[in-house]
This record gives sequence, structure tokens and C-alpha cells, in this order.
Amino acid sequence: MHRFKFKETLEQQKEYLRQKYPVGTRIELIQLCNDERDMPTGLRGTVAGMNDQPALLMHWDNGRTLSIFPDEDSFRKLNLEELAQEQEEQQQEKGGINFA
Repeated sequence: MHRFKFKETLEQQKEYLRQKYPVGTRIELIQLCNDERDMPTGLRGTVAGMNDQPALLMHWDNGRTLSIFPDEDSFRKLNLEELAQEQEEQQQEKGGINFA
């Protein structure tokens, strides 16, 4: 009976995380629970999925794929204004390329 309750709680956690951080969500790292090289505060990334622990599977803008643990690591979702700014910057980068 205890295992069933644990599994139910785990499934509820996973569903909550799926809804709050769906694939494609952009986040900004505040702090990891452990020291990881090349993972500075302010680094941004995109949620790629979730595993069974549950941890968010990430594609970080620096090329890393380190997962984050919502109960242990500190991060935040980007707001609509920040997402719009990122898109504008990406468009400017694309438009600034000279193919001649």
C-alpha cells in the first residue's frame, strides 16, 4: 500500500511538471545543487522532456544537455517579454548574415 501512494505522488509530480514545463519551455538557470563546470547563473536552455526521477531534460544554450532537478536546483521560466526579446535577437542574427 505504501508503494502505491509513493507511485501516485510521483505520477502527480510528473504531471504537474509536464504542465508547468512542457517541452519547448525556455528557462534560466539560477543555481545548481552541485558544482558543474560551464553552467553559470543566467545560462538559458530549453526543456526537451522529463525522465522518471522526475528531472527536466535540457538542451542548454552552451551545448550541454545536463538535466535539472526541480526540487533541488534553482531556475525560472522566461516571461513573454524575455521570449520576445530572444526571438528578436535571433531574427537580427539571421538578418545580419551577408551571403555575398
